[in-house]
Amino acid sequence: MSKNVLVTGAARGIGKGIALRLAADGHDVAVNDVAAHEAELEAVAKEIRETGRRSAAITADVADSESVTAMVAETAGALGSLDVMVANAGIAQVLPLLEVTPEDWDRMMAVNARGIFLCYQAAAKQMIRQGNGGKIIGAASIVAHRPFALLGHYSASKWAVRGLTQAAAMEWARHGITVNAYCPGIVGTAMWDLIDEKLAESEGIRKGQAIEKYSNLIHLGRVSVPEDVAAYVSYLASPDSDYMTGQSVMIDGGIQFS
Repeated sequence: MSKNVLVTGAARGIGKGIALRLAADGHDVAVNDVAAHEAELEAVAKEIRETGRRSAAITADVADSESVTAMVAETAGALGSLDVMVANAGIAQVLPLLEVTPEDWDRMMAVNARGIFLCYQAAAKQMIRQGNGGKIIGAASIVAHRPFALLGHYSASKWAVRGLTQAAAMEWARHGITVNAYCPGIVGTAMWDLIDEKLAESEGIRKGQAIEKYSNLIHLGRVSVPEDVAAYVSYLASPDSDYMTGQSVMIDGGIQFS
């Protein structure tokens, strides 16, 4: 059954992979990112429309409450409803905790924690008004289960997503809304390129060695690609996951086990 979906942070990386997969599944997909990525975002929307599905490209800052409210309303207006929210947008920063400034902390929490909260809340309000339930899906990380050194404030922001996901699942179940999160590991994206570069600088090794070092922890023997994560989100967006809520599942090739 076709659903109307919104994916944030969809101009590139995991978000783009999710948006394209959900369109391939037969859903209509609105895509969001910040204005700086508007050209890439428009290209993703165009690619979705070329598959025969409807799409809309919506620029908005997920850390801004009014922008998120407007984004959800625009999605519902363009597609007819909002049935699935994928709150994917996020940022990362590699720094020792002793060097994290209050501004670094606030920016991380603004996007990764506040942004997810605002998307969850706005989507839930829209779904409750519609009266047909819905699915809310958020981006956590393997560091929501066990932090990594030099990613302390990033880890804290993702633990917040995990806790929020559980609380939202409890509160919104009576409205027929399920809330789950996905926890990627090491993914071949621009974000992990940056993490690799900064880890290499911190550890005094060349770029590429850091991701190689951490990749050795992956039992399945390869770094994941956005399509690996998108396949799991496809399940969360489908009726097959209707009896699942409040979960934050790792898709990491076997780095960590819960």
